[in-house]
Amino acid sequence: MGNGFVIGLTGGMGTGKTTVARILQELGLTVISADEIGHELLQPGTEVYEAVKQAFGPEIVDAGGQIDRRALGRVVFSNPDKRQRLNALTHPAIIARIKAEVQARKRAGQDVVVEVPLLFEAGLDAKAATGFDEIWVVAASPAVQLARVQARDGLSAEEARRRIGAQMPLRAKIDRADVVIYNDGTETELKAKVARLLAARKRVHISPSGA
Repeated sequence: MGNGFVIGLTGGMGTGKTTVARILQELGLTVISADEIGHELLQPGTEVYEAVKQAFGPEIVDAGGQIDRRALGRVVFSNPDKRQRLNALTHPAIIARIKAEVQARKRAGQDVVVEVPLLFEAGLDAKAATGFDEIWVVAASPAVQLARVQARDGLSAEEARRRIGAQMPLRAKIDRADVVIYNDGTETELKAKVARLLAARKRVHISPSGA
């Protein structure tokens, strides 16, 4: 039986979670992405696809029958009730897949990072239930976060602020983290920081005495 090291990775929108996950992958960890699982579960023919299509109507489906994630995002980010409804339809299936994959890879002795934007909101901070050894939060200053979201998603400042504001406050995530990575600098600086943190945290995990 293996004993892989598992990180639950989250943070605010535009803080650089995906970049940190990629750096950890380059350092040898297997990446499990909640967004990728969610994308798979929204493919035509799945139960989740049918439920979401029925709940939000044909306007969120493109000409090819795929769910238009941008259109769906515009709907749910402007209405908290609809956002909760979407989460209720998608989260249980995503969480079940994450737990199954984590347990399988941990048993195989693999070190894993699970990137989950809504980790706390989905209740995945219960580490005993998920198999996570630690929860890492990626943070950035408000100005940097806003600029990144605008650039990445092609949004106005107002729309970017609304989407950031729709999530749990970053401060609340920081307060509940085992490790916080501040990412206002360059990717080179971030890579060095992540490598140092991973080496240090794995030592703590493997040998709590620090020996």
